[in-house]
Amino acid sequence: MDEFDLSVPTTLDASGVGADRSLLLTPIRGGNAYEEAVERILHTIRLGLVHAGDQLPPERELATMLEISRDTVRDAIASLTDAGYLVIRRGRYGGTFVADSIPEGPVVIGRDGDVTPRTAFTASEIHDLLILRSVLEPGAAFHAATTELTGEARDKLWTAHNETTAAEPRDYRRYDSRLHLLIAELTGSNALVNQVAQTRVKVNELLDEIPLLAPNIAHSNAQHEAIVMAILTGRAEDAEAAMRDHLSGSAALLRGFLS
Repeated sequence: MDEFDLSVPTTLDASGVGADRSLLLTPIRGGNAYEEAVERILHTIRLGLVHAGDQLPPERELATMLEISRDTVRDAIASLTDAGYLVIRRGRYGGTFVADSIPEGPVVIGRDGDVTPRTAFTASEIHDLLILRSVLEPGAAFHAATTELTGEARDKLWTAHNETTAAEPRDYRRYDSRLHLLIAELTGSNALVNQVAQTRVKVNELLDEIPLLAPNIAHSNAQHEAIVMAILTGRAEDAEAAMRDHLSGSAALLRGFLS
């Protein structure tokens, strides 16, 4: 196996990995900007890229990040506030904050941007989700391994893996989600990151119905290390195969959940 050095810090450049909260808050291209803004902010919250009590960027900054109007951002924030995910505080230290306790359980984002509880996933929806994920994430791992990574990006990926390995069970899926999103981000495709986020939110909603057991966590961490090492050493086919193997485990759990 090739050696790699994470000991020398490198200044993050434009191709590096940004702050966690910025993973999904990228320019919106096409579609309904309001619905997309609701979805991006909601997924940022539900995937744990921001935490309870964290302050979101100001409306002007969010509008710049998403490349949409401030009015659209304001409407998206109002919708998520009504749904219980955000709170708006007035005064000198005011702003928009993630609620201290966010709603649990699967949700659906309606055509008008309203966030409502999902009653259940159908067998067809779960099948479609697993197929889409099996296409997206192995491809992301392959392309990440072909990308010339900055030292900062390499360090961030390895750190994310270590933090996932060290995570307590109650936090595991949040760290796991972040690691998968970082792998997608290394490809340089914002569209891919958002597609991975959409599938990951739904996968987490399903996995939340299944006990998170220590042997499963240990096996997942070993698979993560194989994926990350393959990416860092530029072995694209190995990265793709390791990711495919990793996803097959959760797919088997979810298919068992169906039965």
